[in-house]
Amino acid sequence: MKKLITALLIAVMIPACKKEAESEGNDSAYEASAETFKDKMALPTEAAPARDQKIIKTAFLRFETGSLDSTAAIINSAITRYNGLMQNDLQNKEYNSLTRSITVRLPSANFEKFIADISKGIPYFDKRSITADDVTEEYIDVEARMKAKKVLEERYFDMLRRANKVEDMLQIEKEISAIREEIEAAEGRLRYLASRVNMSTVNIDFYKITEDNEPPGESYTGKAWNSLASGFGWLSSFFLIVLNIWPIIVIFVVVYIMYRRKTRKRKDHG
Repeated sequence: MKKLITALLIAVMIPACKKEAESEGNDSAYEASAETFKDKMALPTEAAPARDQKIIKTAFLRFETGSLDSTAAIINSAITRYNGLMQNDLQNKEYNSLTRSITVRLPSANFEKFIADISKGIPYFDKRSITADDVTEEYIDVEARMKAKKVLEERYFDMLRRANKVEDMLQIEKEISAIREEIEAAEGRLRYLASRVNMSTVNIDFYKITEDNEPPGESYTGKAWNSLASGFGWLSSFFLIVLNIWPIIVIFVVVYIMYRRKTRKRKDHG
C-alpha cells in the first residue's frame, strides 16, 4: 500500500515536468520527476521570519489588609480601569482570620500598571511572585508543524481525487483523518498559547486578622444560645437512653422493693 501511495504521489508531480521529461527520454524523465517530487515534498529550509516574543505573564500577591471590602473595591476599580475581568472571587473564614481570593485576567499590556495600582498603600507583601514564561520557540515550532501538515493534507486530497480503487481511497482517507487530528490539535495549542500571551493572570490573596481566637463574628449572645442548645441536646439524649433501657430500670426497681421488704421483715422478727 505504501508503494501504491508513493506511485500516486509521483503521478501527481509528473505532469509538472512533462516537457523536460519528453526531451530527455524515458529514463531521464523518470529521474527528473523523482527529483521534482523530492523537492516538492521537502519542508521549507529558509529561515523563519522574525516574530514578536510570546510571553506569558503571571503574578501572585498575598498581603494583610484592614478591610476586605475596601481592598476589594480598589481591585474592582482597577479591573475596570485596565479592561480586565474577574475570573474567580472566593471568600473563606478561618480560625482567626477572614480571607478573600480574587483571580483577574487582563490584557498583557496593562499587566505592570495593574499590579502597581493595586499595590499602592500596602506596606509589605507576605508573598509577591511575578513570572514571565517565554513560549516563542514553542509557538513557532507548533505553527511550522501545522503548516507542514496542511501541505501534506492537500497532497493527500489530490491523490484522493486521482485514485480509482475503493481500497486506495479508504487508505488515503485514513491518512487524511490522522493528519486532520494532528492539525486540529496544533490549532488548539496555538489558540491556548495566544490566549495566555494576550491575557495575563493575576492571583490576589488578602486577609484580615480577627481580634480574638474565637470564630469571627460570634457574639456573647450567640455563644450563650449555642451552650443552651447543647445542654438541651444532652437532655434529649438522656431521655432517649432511658426509653431504650426502661425494662432494665423496671426490673431493678422491683428487685430493690423486694429486697427492702425482706430487710424490714428480718428487723421486725429480730
